[in-house]
Amino acid sequence: MRLIVWPGMDLVIAMLLGLAAGMVIHFVLSLALAPLLGIFETMIPGSLVGMYGGMLFGMRDSMAAGSRTLSAAVLVGAIFGAIVVAGVKVYGRVLRGAALDAGR
Repeated sequence: MRLIVWPGMDLVIAMLLGLAAGMVIHFVLSLALAPLLGIFETMIPGSLVGMYGGMLFGMRDSMAAGSRTLSAAVLVGAIFGAIVVAGVKVYGRVLRGAALDAGR
């Protein structure tokens, strides 16, 4: 986001640019990794991280409230992505457990 959004940019424009960039990047990565990891494990977390992360971090960077260095911004983005992926994994296990219990 730091490459396409600068401090002082309009929040709505920053949000839309972040959304578009995040979705395109994660769509390409998800398509590349889906044969190896599975579609649920790549497309669902990828779309959530791309959509919400792009909007959130795009708006944050436009307000100049973001991390001061690029490495700090990458670390915050990685932590956000890990939290979303973990949440989707837990949700998938909850759904799978409920379906298996109902079938018995």
